[in-house]
Amino acid sequence: MMLSLNNRRYIAHFDLDSFFVSVERLKNSKLAGIPLIVGGMSDRGVVAACSYETRAYGVHSAMPMKLALRLCPQAQVIRGDYDSYSHYSRLVTDIIRQEVPVLEKASIDEFYMDLTGMDKFFGCKKFTGELKTKVLRETGLPISYALASNKLISKIGTNEAKPNGQMEIDFGNEKPFLAPLSINKMPGIGDKTSNLLRQMGVETIKTLSEIPPVMLQSRFGKTGIDLSRKANGIDQSPVIPYSEQKSIGKEETFENDTINMDFLHAELVRMTENVAFQLRKQKKLCGCITIKLRYANFDTVSKQVVISYCSSDEILLQTAKELFKKLYDKRLLVRLLGVRLSHLVNGVQQINLFTDTEESVKLYQALDHIRNRYGEHAVCRAVSGDLKKNHVHKL
Repeated sequence: MMLSLNNRRYIAHFDLDSFFVSVERLKNSKLAGIPLIVGGMSDRGVVAACSYETRAYGVHSAMPMKLALRLCPQAQVIRGDYDSYSHYSRLVTDIIRQEVPVLEKASIDEFYMDLTGMDKFFGCKKFTGELKTKVLRETGLPISYALASNKLISKIGTNEAKPNGQMEIDFGNEKPFLAPLSINKMPGIGDKTSNLLRQMGVETIKTLSEIPPVMLQSRFGKTGIDLSRKANGIDQSPVIPYSEQKSIGKEETFENDTINMDFLHAELVRMTENVAFQLRKQKKLCGCITIKLRYANFDTVSKQVVISYCSSDEILLQTAKELFKKLYDKRLLVRLLGVRLSHLVNGVQQINLFTDTEESVKLYQALDHIRNRYGEHAVCRAVSGDLKKNHVHKL
């Protein structure tokens, strides 16, 4: 963590405004200014993103499409295009990465940067304003930001600055900035915690900051200490440098070299499911998948493809099978098979919100809950379950 001469940190948070919607409007200018929902086309689908015009009616992401259209019947629905979103996300990432010393890509559409030390050379306020302008000029995408002393304040500040705005919270003004805000503006406070706090008469962050930490701890456990710290504007978490080289992978060397396609297919499914679950468990999305084969003669080959950011079993399995088909030489026995996911970013797109129904969302959430509780092999597809009949439940 860098420190300036006055020991103050300068942390900026940049967030692309209604990212999916902005990309669709960039592709089709006729969509500007109208209520727009990106998501599943059927009334059983799910909202992936929505414009500010629809939010005024109470529409929000992850809402069932049927309810969203009931709230805002005049909204136009577009089936999302993750290829476009991934392309523009990478484009913005490259622009920012060239300009800042330390960049953390927090998700497909938001970024933290540590500008500490730059204040004595460029002036952080001037720099962030120019960076915002550059992103808009080179991509056409509106982006909001806040500059503050830590990640927590900068993120909340960005949310307050939207849409297409900017904000600077000076050092020492963290608590006055937070004080009048609703507790729901605090990252990490969900519906359950919010309801409990309101039962205690806590409506604003100021009131939350005045509650003794021991009282919050007795009511919420370790989370209570975290709530007290955040309410007082304290956050020492570092900006974690972004790297697309990080990956999650799994490979298996077989006891006997094989040419059994049913076995190889089942192993491919099992391993892909495993790494996809690990991806979601770490709340990440991947932008690249690699399949690796080692033959009985020890020749090792691999093939990879850049994909739209996702963590969906269905998408990753389909891609893995296509890569395997292109890679596999049927004349040779296979000694090792591997699957690796890379180009990782933070994100929780657990399934494809553009095609899956609300029921599908709940199904995959339930499956991951079972895996979290009973182990990653507790439930799997029947094709991979046949390998370990005594250890798994089949789908």
